[in-house]
Amino acid sequence: RVTGVQTCALPISFRSLKMIDFLQQYNPVTQAFIATLFTWGVTAAGAALVFFSKTINQKFMDSMLGFAAGVMIAASFWSLLSPGIEMAEQLGQIPWLSAVIGFMGGGIFMRVIDKFLPHIHPGLSIDKTEGVKTSWQRSTLLVLAITLHNIPEGLAVGVAFGAVGAGLPSATIGGAVALAIGIGIQNFPEGTAVSMPLRREGMSKGKSFLMGQASGVVEPIAGVIGALFVMKMQNILPYALCFAAGAMIFVVVEELIPESQRKYENIDTVTMATMVGFSVMMILDVALG
Repeated sequence: RVTGVQTCALPISFRSLKMIDFLQQYNPVTQAFIATLFTWGVTAAGAALVFFSKTINQKFMDSMLGFAAGVMIAASFWSLLSPGIEMAEQLGQIPWLSAVIGFMGGGIFMRVIDKFLPHIHPGLSIDKTEGVKTSWQRSTLLVLAITLHNIPEGLAVGVAFGAVGAGLPSATIGGAVALAIGIGIQNFPEGTAVSMPLRREGMSKGKSFLMGQASGVVEPIAGVIGALFVMKMQNILPYALCFAAGAMIFVVVEELIPESQRKYENIDTVTMATMVGFSVMMILDVALG
């Protein structure tokens, strides 16, 4: 019997998306690789804005970063934490313990990388460089800052597809695709956040684009590693999903939200953009998953 809720959900169901049908013919590692190539491509699309303009409206840029933060927050729960807790139950683990260990492990992992990897956030002067002291150029430090964002994102997509390959009921190909789409959407402003500042500082359009898209190269690498890792060790799946969620929340709280709300007059607009991003990711995950 079809309930009223199911009837309402049918028109917005994306189960027939060609992307899902296309991915199903491949093994989970290849699926993760293809999906993260897509997320890298969206990063490149964001960086390509540099070919059309030397500057971008600051309020619009802040709103895009806020939107990205909302997508990542929603993805952390709907696509990672919630399935991770379900998998822990299915594997006979203590759900809350697996979730806490994985989640905090992801945050600690990102904190260690953040402390030692030299990088600088967009909009800040060179004296605000974080990590170990280095003589690297500002352009390199900007790329590394966004690369730091992309490590947990690629890992999350890879783990999601690896979980599908493990055959657990709480992991679906639709949910993994939803996560990849959501991560891809929020990668757009990240590519722009690298290429635009470099262009304003006098770098050529072509080089600014290349530097901007380079920040996404790590995603296919992290995606493949994540998928391979969890497929070989099924018992760590709940920890891996929650680990990716913790790493993503660290990035949101430590970088995306502060960067997006640096200008006080934009806070209300950025906050609403964050809520819109959360809603979009939630709709994607519920419709596809």
